[in-house]
Amino acid sequence: MNDLQNLKKFTTVVADSGDIESIRHYTPQDATTNPSLILKASTLVGYQSLLEDALSYARKQGGTQKTKIINASDKFCVNIGVEILKIVPGRISTEVDARLSFNRGMCVAKARKLVSLYQEQAIDKSRILIKLAATWEGIKAAEELEKEGIKCNLTLLFSFAQARACAESGVYLISPFVGRIYDWYHQRKPLDPYLVEEDPGVVSVRKIYTYYKQHRYHTVIMGASFRKVEQILALSGCDRLTISPYLLKELSKNNRHCDRKLSPDTGVFHRPTPLSESEFRWEHNQDAMAVEKLAEGIRQFAIDQESLEKLLTGKL
Repeated sequence: MNDLQNLKKFTTVVADSGDIESIRHYTPQDATTNPSLILKASTLVGYQSLLEDALSYARKQGGTQKTKIINASDKFCVNIGVEILKIVPGRISTEVDARLSFNRGMCVAKARKLVSLYQEQAIDKSRILIKLAATWEGIKAAEELEKEGIKCNLTLLFSFAQARACAESGVYLISPFVGRIYDWYHQRKPLDPYLVEEDPGVVSVRKIYTYYKQHRYHTVIMGASFRKVEQILALSGCDRLTISPYLLKELSKNNRHCDRKLSPDTGVFHRPTPLSESEFRWEHNQDAMAVEKLAEGIRQFAIDQESLEKLLTGKL
């Protein structure tokens, strides 16, 4: 068995891609997309029919030019998600506009709209995860959506405070960003020689995993944003791992023995008092890496969203 097959014995593998053919090839359980992947898909020949359908939908809905662009963008994201759901047996994660990350009400409204667009194509909400940035507002929006039966994936998660607040708010799933944490530390002090056990991204996810299992939180942990195969294998046993096509290919080429690294330890069971907003903000802001990477991630996703909207404007 290759590494990918071995990994699937312990962990649910999710494709971090909007590339339908890659997803078809690696047969993951679920798939995730983000604004960067959607922007890339908009330029590929195989996605032009989905793009044209989104533009047609926006024209029929009418409204101002800005409204049409927003409707076309939302519809295109959902169209890609629907195509992916024809391949994967599980769920698709579709992201809320990053520019709404500090507006709880708008996050909730956008999530409801995306779910409605899926339902118009006969996709039940049980197969959808709404991705939100793990700001305080995003976490509280997810708490509200979860009560309506809309499951959420909290992304751009870098600090332990973010992880705690998500679990305490009953969020369905979190995506801690292993590779981006590694990047931040490596840029400041190269991790040479590289030891995966000391990788800050790996250490962060292991800490969250242990905490969740000890306190019996039901929030799913899905490690994301990997740079190395070693990072993935070091988190074997994590609830889920979302992996790019490039690293899925690397895993499928190797035939090393893959042991389970993470196993639930439920020896402790008490729930700490939930963080208040002020406590959350204080704890999160004690982590310079998390503050920088969360802000950077939101900015970059917003830039990619704006680039997609420029493309749509030209076509409208």
